[in-house]
Amino acid sequence: MPTTDRERLQGLARRRGVITARAARRQAIHSQQLTRLVADGTLERIARGHYRLAGRPITEHHALAMTARAAPRGVICLLSALGYHGIGTQLPAAVWIAIERGTRAPRLAQVPLQVIRSTGAAFAEGIEIHRIEGETVRVFGVAKTLADLFKHRSKVGIDVAIEALREAWRRKMFTMEALDRAARACRVERVMRPYVEAVVA
Repeated sequence: MPTTDRERLQGLARRRGVITARAARRQAIHSQQLTRLVADGTLERIARGHYRLAGRPITEHHALAMTARAAPRGVICLLSALGYHGIGTQLPAAVWIAIERGTRAPRLAQVPLQVIRSTGAAFAEGIEIHRIEGETVRVFGVAKTLADLFKHRSKVGIDVAIEALREAWRRKMFTMEALDRAARACRVERVMRPYVEAVVA
């Protein structure tokens, strides 16, 4: 059992991947302890009030974990969701995140964000929960991401949506039932129909 504040902080960092000054306060640990652990090289500060064990490898989805930390109710979407699912060749310069209309957009100094506002079924449909670097990250599933690409084709390009649809169908990454449900939620059934028919023919 950890007995000192130092040991407790290290244990938290190992279990959670990232610890915050707020989490330390909840454990009745003074923030000075975090400063000391950073000074002696045990922890590293990765963002304001956020720390992790020094030398811990950063995953390829580190930016998604940081975004989820800043916007826990947001959902990784569009090009960033494509990248997470390993579809296509897009390398977005920003993290694409969907938030509900009426909520404040997150801000991150270290990660550029592309915010999409949504509501109702278009926001709630197809959310998957994943763990990245100890963080709970909400990501739209493949079918919902495809429907979103067609809905926001003016932002991402229709060619990107078609390429993703073809690849995901070839790799059997979604069912037609899930795609129909997502298309209805996004109100893009008519838009998608000719492309889906061409891909499955």
